[in-house]
Amino acid sequence: MNGKRILVAGIGNIFLGDDAFGVEVANRLANDNLPEDVAVVDFGIRGMHLAYEMLDGGYEATVLVDAVPRGGAPGSLYLIEPDLTSLEAGPADAHTMSPRAVLGFVKALGETPKRLLIVGCEPASVEEGMGLSPPVAGAIDEAVRLVREVIHRELTEASAQGV
Repeated sequence: MNGKRILVAGIGNIFLGDDAFGVEVANRLANDNLPEDVAVVDFGIRGMHLAYEMLDGGYEATVLVDAVPRGGAPGSLYLIEPDLTSLEAGPADAHTMSPRAVLGFVKALGETPKRLLIVGCEPASVEEGMGLSPPVAGAIDEAVRLVREVIHRELTEASAQGV
């Protein structure tokens, strides 16, 4: 182990079409040969579990993988580093899984993630139904590659800093 632990968290609801993007990516990554310092977990809609894992897991970096509507073409991928200083604490809700709600809960408990990145995909539809739309399904391989690239960069930077 090099000392830097990374959590890759797939989030989303498999019953809402493209909202399952993060779950699909996490399931693909779980079968990859990743460094032992990297934990890949399909959290689905279990926001409280993700919040507690972020609090208790000793991770130096967290990568959330989710469907992220930003107005682009369906299947577009985004790498987002949110401003954690402006994060507002909010009430916990065991029935919601928005990254903002999870991060708000983590902050309400007095913590802020050390480093947070979001690998997001523009959904075509998050209506009821199972299965990804063709453009989002077509983005899975590239998303897996992007997450692996982020992991490599995070671990390489940690090694260079002597972590």
